[in-house]
Amino acid sequence: MSHGPRSGLTAVSSALLAMSRHLEVRDVLKTIVASARELLDAQYAALGVPDDHGGFAQFVVDGVSDEQWKAIGPLPRQHGILAAMLHEATPERLADVRKDPRFGGWPSAHPDLVDFLGLPIRDGDEVLGALFLANKNCPKPDGTCGFTQDDEELLGILAQHAAIALTNARLYERSRELTIAEERSRLAHELHDAVSQKLFSLRLTAQAATALVDRDPARAKDELHQVATLAAEAADELRAAVVELRPAALEEDGLVATLRTQIQVLDRAHAARVTFTGHGVKALPAAQEEAMLRVAQEALHNALRHSGAERVTVTLHRRGTATVLRIADNGGGFDPRTVRRAGRHLGLVSMRDRASGTGGRLTVRSAPGEGTTIEMEVPGG
Repeated sequence: MSHGPRSGLTAVSSALLAMSRHLEVRDVLKTIVASARELLDAQYAALGVPDDHGGFAQFVVDGVSDEQWKAIGPLPRQHGILAAMLHEATPERLADVRKDPRFGGWPSAHPDLVDFLGLPIRDGDEVLGALFLANKNCPKPDGTCGFTQDDEELLGILAQHAAIALTNARLYERSRELTIAEERSRLAHELHDAVSQKLFSLRLTAQAATALVDRDPARAKDELHQVATLAAEAADELRAAVVELRPAALEEDGLVATLRTQIQVLDRAHAARVTFTGHGVKALPAAQEEAMLRVAQEALHNALRHSGAERVTVTLHRRGTATVLRIADNGGGFDPRTVRRAGRHLGLVSMRDRASGTGGRLTVRSAPGEGTTIEMEVPGG
């Protein structure tokens, strides 16, 4: 087994824990590569995820500077030893990879690789990627590989856990894609229903105004005022739908900034006053931030479209060791028990699922004529 600076059971455990903490595929790939290079004390490490066209959908390296990576050029193709690891699914341990007959096609700016250890990352019969290390940081007598059989076995253990972490990350991203598709489908139906009704009323009112222009100009004028009102409402519906269809900039801006931006636009698009206050909240895990954003969007949708509220307030704040999202309105309110008995949920089931799915909880307080308050609380922040 490697005798580098991070050898031993503690180092292995740290590497495996680091892989399990991430849900985004790109983050998982980076963690696998960095953990493998540090654990086996190598100068370079890389991991390639193949595509279906002879190339790599993703290729992550560690030990190469940004300047070197730019100089190397486009992503490599599936050739030589990389292709062998992917197609033959066998480990490769070489004293000098440059002397292997399969070596070739490497860009001139590519760092010199000498001793080499690589193996496939597999999930059953499916090869998810190729992981390799080069240039072991240790004395190497002529003609011998710095990587040992123990190193190969250790990298094999790491690759098995990498396969689990990568599969979980892919499933997570697919579930996010399905959630986004469901959100867009819901919004498409809402857009069709709301705007179509407004446009239908607009057309009928305009026709009535046309018929009245000659025989009753005063009534025609009233109808035209109604046309203007309906047109403004239709524009509001469209603006609100466009806001919800925009992808949330959580990764770039964080939850507080994303909520503030969306609520500012909703405040302009609707007659109700919509305000946001966020303070003392640190960054949360990506899954929690996304769940909070979706709950806020669902609660705001209910408040602005169904409650008749004149004022909606959204706050994000710390409560002890937890972070709390609160959406309150002064609308008509409802009896949650009646809603459940009637089979209508107003998105409450979805909101509760999102909260519980990230280790949090959702609280709903409402009564007819007393408005509605929805709170989502998650640990951390």
